[in-house]
Amino acid sequence: MNRIEKVREYVDEMLLKIPDPEYRRCGYMHLYGVSQACTLIAMKRKENAELAAIAGMLHDIYSYTTMDTRDHAHKGSVMAREILESFSAFEPQEMDLICNAIYHHSSKGKTHDSFSEVLIDGDVMQHCFYNPLFEVAEKEKARYEKLKAEFEL
Repeated sequence: MNRIEKVREYVDEMLLKIPDPEYRRCGYMHLYGVSQACTLIAMKRKENAELAAIAGMLHDIYSYTTMDTRDHAHKGSVMAREILESFSAFEPQEMDLICNAIYHHSSKGKTHDSFSEVLIDGDVMQHCFYNPLFEVAEKEKARYEKLKAEFEL
């Protein structure tokens, strides 16, 4: 089984434990939507698409498993490292790349390293494309406009 599927299996197990079906549905939609958006963005920007897909799946796993969003990016990066280490399938620099991106993904107003930018933009893309009739959050407007220009939308 490839690494993306291993992580997906783990995420599925975690999400299935969420008792509220609506919250569970949101978890599936968001984590896998961000994962797919990250894959697309990584491919366009010539970043590692496999690691971007994994970062997308894990970026909010802390929030969904604990039902706590406080400082979720920082706490989530620690949780993601523990998850990745448990597979014994990732090099230290790969885990650093993924966990660094997760750590920074809530900082939408700042620019980070190119891989972290993939996750931040994937998160924004999923928020904005989930329902194009919803208003774009103020903190995501600038990034959303740049994404639309980048993808010629």
